[in-house]
Amino acid sequence: MKFLFNLGVLLLLIAVLYVWVHLPWYAVLALVVLFAGWMALTRRGRQAGSVTGVGISTLRQRLGSSSVVVIGIAGVVGVLVALLAMGEGYSETLSKTGSDDTAIVMRGGSASEVSSVLNRDSIVVIDQAAGIARDKQGKPVASEEIVVAANLPVKGGAPDDEGSVQVRGVGEQAWTLRPNAKIIAGRSFRPGMRELVVGQGAQRQFVGLQPGHEVKLGAQTWTVVGVFASGDAYDSEIWGDENVVADTYRRGSSRTSVFVKLTDAKALDTFKAALAGDPRLQVDVDTTLNYFSKQSEGMAKVMRVMGITVGSIMAIGAIFGALNTMFAAVAVRAREIATLRAIGFRGVPVVVAVMLETMLLALIGGLIGGLLAWLIFNGFTASTLASGTTGQLAFTFKVTPLLLWEGLQWALAIGFVGGLFPALRAARLPVTTALREL
Repeated sequence: MKFLFNLGVLLLLIAVLYVWVHLPWYAVLALVVLFAGWMALTRRGRQAGSVTGVGISTLRQRLGSSSVVVIGIAGVVGVLVALLAMGEGYSETLSKTGSDDTAIVMRGGSASEVSSVLNRDSIVVIDQAAGIARDKQGKPVASEEIVVAANLPVKGGAPDDEGSVQVRGVGEQAWTLRPNAKIIAGRSFRPGMRELVVGQGAQRQFVGLQPGHEVKLGAQTWTVVGVFASGDAYDSEIWGDENVVADTYRRGSSRTSVFVKLTDAKALDTFKAALAGDPRLQVDVDTTLNYFSKQSEGMAKVMRVMGITVGSIMAIGAIFGALNTMFAAVAVRAREIATLRAIGFRGVPVVVAVMLETMLLALIGGLIGGLLAWLIFNGFTASTLASGTTGQLAFTFKVTPLLLWEGLQWALAIGFVGGLFPALRAARLPVTTALREL
């Protein structure tokens, strides 16, 4: 029976913590206002405030043990926020790539561009479909593109340490389709030439991508003639003329995808219907914004699970640190607590006082951990590991207010668990026993 009771208490505690870490800030603010009202307007609340004041006034005398709680929780929050900021930055880089009024067409069933193949006949049909915007000359605003993976030496690695970079062969309309991509150094490549422009993210990751340098892609030597910036996933790519890239990698007239400018965002359905109704085509169509956002979902989930897992393991250690500290604090103050009980203070004010003291230490630790994560990692540049099908993606860590709030919730949850059992012990300690302990 006792085992079932303890199991029930544990499950209830887990449920409370789960609800707590998912509460929005305004719900927490409402709880704080209600709690403050209880402390100000009720007798037990005022007693709890008095006992809390006494406990807080002695924190300087227990600075060493109290620091264990603060530092432990700061470490948990700092690591948790940093890992979650990595996933946030990765997702943001891909989710802001593309737009609602541009579409990407790939072979049906393709998970990504590198696994897609479109033949020349299909490309001709796609370019003439309804819903595509046209330029002043009446030509469809479309770019037939080919994406391949190439290996280049990585900066800061061993001489033979190479990473995978995504090389994109683009048509003349590529810049029109991506107005945020701007040349920031050198010039654009010339059609028909083995010339490259590199994204600023790729230039940071790989050796020899400065304008004027030569690099080897496939079996050919190419010249880097410019650097571009787009502020999204394209920053990690290298661009060249579609026909030259296709010839270098022996792809003939096939392409991996077609990017098109729609007449407006509402024209997607018209464009999709036109392609779906043509029996010569078996293709998938989506907006570029949706396509790149979907590419981030799997990796972002992995990064979040990793952050939660590491944070949970560290949180267990921080909870034990808080338990030891607060049990010791209760033992030291046993006579003081017993005296308060003897003069009329009930158990609830004592429990609340010990809990508030622990939560205060947790709050301080959470604020320090969040501040350190923001100072160190916000804007920190990193890249994904290369795979056999896609290149490395450069992105920056993004420490958002929402992540800082999540870290603070974790800190207070740790403080709650770390203070609960010492607080209950303090409230249950017999007055006579407590008076004999010191």
